[in-house]
Amino acid sequence: MAKKITKKVKMQIRAGQATAAPPIGTILGPLGINLGEFCTKFNDATKDKMGDVISTVVSIYEDRSFDFMIKTPPTTFLLKKTAKINKGGAKGSLEKIGSITKEQLKSIAEVKLPDLNAYDIEGASKIIEGTALNMGIEIKE
Repeated sequence: MAKKITKKVKMQIRAGQATAAPPIGTILGPLGINLGEFCTKFNDATKDKMGDVISTVVSIYEDRSFDFMIKTPPTTFLLKKTAKINKGGAKGSLEKIGSITKEQLKSIAEVKLPDLNAYDIEGASKIIEGTALNMGIEIKE
């Protein structure tokens, strides 16, 4: 018989840098899972993406065991990293704070495609382009 899931938690954690300290400890600690085991497994699974922010979904079962699913990094993180900026524009699309090329946009779309509501790279590119424009990032030919 399959285990019954009691809770699902969505978090964004830096790859290879999970610790039992806050915020991970304060989120998962009250749920009763072994924080040391979670941090070790997460860090081992993400050591190849060291330092990137990774979206993670943790499923906690009745017996306090857990599984986690690693998703792609958030779109905003990938755009900021590619455009070499610290944060998006305060005025959104009215303020241009950086730029990326169409090729860079396509490479981000390829990374994000599994987690997006798109069937192909073109559809994913349009989604990413909208996010970039709202952050104040210009798309250059």
